[in-house]
Amino acid sequence: MRLLTLGGTEFAGRAVVEAALGRGWEVTVFHRGRHEAPEGARTLLGDRTAPGGPAALDEDPGEWDVVVDTWSAAPRAVRDTARLLRGRADRYVYVSSCSVYDWAPPAGYTERAPVVAGASADADLTDYARDKRGGELAAVDAFGADRSLLVRAGLLLGPHENIGRLPWWLNRMARGGPVLAPGPRDLPLQYVDVRDLAEWILGAAERELSGPYNLMSPQGHTTTGELLEACAGVTGGTAELRWTAPEVILGAGIEPWTQLPVWVPPGSEGYDALHSADVSRAVATGLRCRPVAETVADTWRWLREIGGAAPRRPDRPPVGLDAEVEAKVLAGPGV
Repeated sequence: MRLLTLGGTEFAGRAVVEAALGRGWEVTVFHRGRHEAPEGARTLLGDRTAPGGPAALDEDPGEWDVVVDTWSAAPRAVRDTARLLRGRADRYVYVSSCSVYDWAPPAGYTERAPVVAGASADADLTDYARDKRGGELAAVDAFGADRSLLVRAGLLLGPHENIGRLPWWLNRMARGGPVLAPGPRDLPLQYVDVRDLAEWILGAAERELSGPYNLMSPQGHTTTGELLEACAGVTGGTAELRWTAPEVILGAGIEPWTQLPVWVPPGSEGYDALHSADVSRAVATGLRCRPVAETVADTWRWLREIGGAAPRRPDRPPVGLDAEVEAKVLAGPGV
């Protein structure tokens, strides 16, 4: 198989490139040159947002079996690149997001749930949900419904994470001492290890799948307790988890998802949207999810290899809880 990735040097794109190289595929990476592509991939340099940016693609005579695009900004960039490639590639895979669903989808929502209104393939930068939906529309417009695959990913974790969620928890546990652990401990979580996402994408391309797929672990694949206990264990076991009721955390003004990454209180519309999707379609077509302990251990190993400070995407807000805020809540009643 011949693969072209648009991006491919960070997190999801990198995982796809590494998985494809592991399968012996011929891989070309089109990127801006800010980071090195994985060894073994051919590189084309260009900035698709700049005038003449995709010129390296236009000048290259290559053809590909599949294109994988992880773009998250102005949909017109997907539009222009997909149009350029539609006669030179068999299939276009756009890594989208479950954020494209009209907020907030109910628990158990499938790929048939309503999507956000107002998105356009021709749009400049708007907001994350509409940008991702616009990217979907651009891919389908250029390649048609039968040759485009829309991967509606949920929470992504694993090595090379550039958002900071799992790295923050790992570094917090490594500091040890009492840790504010958001309850309930047995709260089910949904996420997908970025390497499992990549393997599913490549398998789907081989099978010529098309259309939208919710892509995250089955409901209940792990729990908050299993995730945080794995983080505490792999970092040395000096952290003391203090399980705290959601109402105490919310009453302290702490923001779910951002200040306490991954966690969203049960019963909220955000919880149903982020941790309660129906992924039976992806599972039926080959999605396999590794244990949470493996994801945590591999991410910690990578984090230590790079000195403990994870890379951070400049277009995403910082995550994590201030130590003083944590200490104040831990010292209060109800903890």
